[in-house]
Amino acid sequence: MLVDGVLERGTGHAPFGVPWLDEPARDDVVVRISRSAGLPAPLPDVFGLAVRIPDGPVDLLLWATPIGPVVRFVPVPRRDAATAYTSIMGYRSDAGTLRLAALPDDGSARRFTMAAARGQGPWRPFGRLVLGAAREPVDPGVRFDAVGNPPHGLVPDGPLARFRARAYAAARRGRAAS
Repeated sequence: MLVDGVLERGTGHAPFGVPWLDEPARDDVVVRISRSAGLPAPLPDVFGLAVRIPDGPVDLLLWATPIGPVVRFVPVPRRDAATAYTSIMGYRSDAGTLRLAALPDDGSARRFTMAAARGQGPWRPFGRLVLGAAREPVDPGVRFDAVGNPPHGLVPDGPLARFRARAYAAARRGRAAS
């Protein structure tokens, strides 16, 4: 499902030392909520939340995980999309290695507090993501590349970043060949 939305940044109380997180900004975004394994509802699946800021572009890729310090790195199947999402990969920054999260505000999959954490530290808010209406018809040409289009000042890092870089490159080659 593709939806339009708004991402507000720089709304946190304590700065991270990363301008993209700290400086106030309001961006129109395109968001994809998907079931990674493609299992039919009502079976549980690992939900994904991809956010695109077209100006740039900037892509964020998050998946459904618990938000505790150790388990935030482990995707967990869920029955619906109203859950917490954390970044698939860490980001190197001037503030250290960060993870990003979208934490549901109201038990729905429409309003999220955007947060960041250093390593296994506590989540600290930096913004808000509000989802609007679904795009009809769905555009199958919308592609996200969280490795190639990271936020300014955040460098994808770690084994999943390296794996995703190869996967994105293979997908681009496959699309070019067809």
